[in-house]
Amino acid sequence: MATSMRRIKNPALFICDLQEKFRPAIYEYPKVIATTQKMLRASKILNIPVFATTQNRARLGETCQELGLDSPDGVATKVHADKTLFSMWTPEVQSALTQSNPSTLAAQQKHDCVIVGIESHICVTQTTLDLLREGHKVYVLADGVSSCNKEEVPIALARLRQEGAVVTTSESWIYECMGDAGAEEFKAIAKLVKETKESTTQSLQTLCKI
Repeated sequence: MATSMRRIKNPALFICDLQEKFRPAIYEYPKVIATTQKMLRASKILNIPVFATTQNRARLGETCQELGLDSPDGVATKVHADKTLFSMWTPEVQSALTQSNPSTLAAQQKHDCVIVGIESHICVTQTTLDLLREGHKVYVLADGVSSCNKEEVPIALARLRQEGAVVTTSESWIYECMGDAGAEEFKAIAKLVKETKESTTQSLQTLCKI
């Protein structure tokens, strides 16, 4: 797709610490996973680079298998780094984000980073703050983040909005990124939205009401 048609010119998808061991602890974790799966499918259609992390993998385990990161039939990430920092803004991620734009001029451009994952008030918050500090634009998906305590989520989102992040939803962001129904990817995106309608509704009704 010609980038001139896009409203979001330089997107990057950040997937924060969606590990199997968190499943029993995080509020409505399956809804976060469902939104992330939709975003990964959109990333393949729209050719959006993906950056993922795990938090202390040795103790907390691998990324949830149903996301299919770096699997033969899944989405290849630019980096899938382990960390002890709460923020995703590690040297590995910084390097991969720069290398995703190989030319010198492109490497100097700022990205439009969209983030899903956990926990909203810790790793998602600190990642967002670091990206904003570096001059990137950040979109936090309200239907794609959560925490152990659901009460933390709206407080975190309110703070991030105040700090300059855009709090939005997965469907809104996908269509904003594409920008034009005349784009060659429109039919594939419309099909994706139709196929995920039920899970999107469930995620919105659950995660966006707290």
